[in-house]
Amino acid sequence: MLTAFARAFRTPDLRKKLLFTLAVIALFRLGSLLPTPGVSYHAVHICTDPDNLQDSSGIYGMVNLFSGGALLQLSVFALGIMPYITSSIIVQLLTVVIPRFEALKKEGQSGTAKLTQYTRYLTVALAVLQSTALLALARTPGRIFSGCQEDLVPDESLFRLVTMIGVMTAGTAVIMWLGELITDRGVGNGMSLLIFTSICSGFPNGLWNVKVAKGWSAFIAVIVVGLVVVAAVVLFEQAQRRIPVQYAKRMVGRRMYGGTSTYIPLKVNQAGVIPVIFASSLLYLPQLVSQLGGNTTTGWRGWVQRYLARGDHPLYVLVFVVLIIFFTFFYVAITFNPKEISDNMKRYGGFIPGIRAGRPTEEYLDYVLSRITLPGSLYLSVIAIIPIIALGLFHANQNFPFGGTSVLIMVGVGLETLKQVESQLQQRNYEGFLR
Repeated sequence: MLTAFARAFRTPDLRKKLLFTLAVIALFRLGSLLPTPGVSYHAVHICTDPDNLQDSSGIYGMVNLFSGGALLQLSVFALGIMPYITSSIIVQLLTVVIPRFEALKKEGQSGTAKLTQYTRYLTVALAVLQSTALLALARTPGRIFSGCQEDLVPDESLFRLVTMIGVMTAGTAVIMWLGELITDRGVGNGMSLLIFTSICSGFPNGLWNVKVAKGWSAFIAVIVVGLVVVAAVVLFEQAQRRIPVQYAKRMVGRRMYGGTSTYIPLKVNQAGVIPVIFASSLLYLPQLVSQLGGNTTTGWRGWVQRYLARGDHPLYVLVFVVLIIFFTFFYVAITFNPKEISDNMKRYGGFIPGIRAGRPTEEYLDYVLSRITLPGSLYLSVIAIIPIIALGLFHANQNFPFGGTSVLIMVGVGLETLKQVESQLQQRNYEGFLR
């Protein structure tokens, strides 16, 4: 991998793209540390002390992870990329439900541009809602930081609050723009690289918390286990079932087409990290509703706080695993259409050896996909509960680097970016058969 990037820096146009990408990432990290106007930076610094963050509510864990710690600092980029992720998922799910969105998806580039525009509008709307909710919680600091009594927002006038909401919403729009700039003029997928940067920024702090709590022996053990986990994630992310496809020869005019062999790659982890995000969000929802109420120690609010708000409780772990398995099958079912693939193969004269075209091919694809989705969902469940285990063994914070969404995103984005760099290098340094 390092050799590929070294060769890329020796190529002038690729070097410009890589330097542009690094510059945008540096600007993104600067905005993550810049405090929002009206927020007391001194109070935030006191409340973000590790002793307070250690016991902070897990409801903000994922958003804080995707913002690189900017959420708990109430910075300009406090909301991070999470509103865009949420709106993208919503629009993607609506393409299955709303016929208009499904038709746009089939129109090609023009339809995709329309869906992207809808995603941007929905991102801004969600950013307004989330920034309003965040400031409402910040007015009572104990809801975000355990034991913090500092006044995070000294001036609570309407003008000041509207300004803060506008700044945070504009910050989300700027992040969305920066991601699109990287995609168009840089290397890799811009949104994915920004998430990758946010997660990596919390890596040193997460590892240092382990060292402070348990010493150097535990620190080294975590590094070794982390390398094993990363290797296992790379193995599963690259694993796929290749279904052979044969295309029959056919005459078109005076030319012969077809007669080639190819395959359909079905990944073991076909759903990616989406099921973990869905399951985490659904588990955080009851906790959010219970915190917005009054007394959280009695009634159904107390039950939620005792069983669903504690990541180390067996019931929480069980519900989390069940939700991940369910959402894995659900997401694969709505994103992979065996009938559409079967019809396309039949239209172009393709068939799976030993399987008749049409409905038998559709049933065979559905059967194979169901069999490889089960181990994929179990793999996601094991990776997702690693932070919960680490929380009990090493007293690490909830953004433990070698587990959950963090390692899945880091490995996935890293592999995808490396593939893009290598493909562009091959286009520029292709030697051919004659040397």
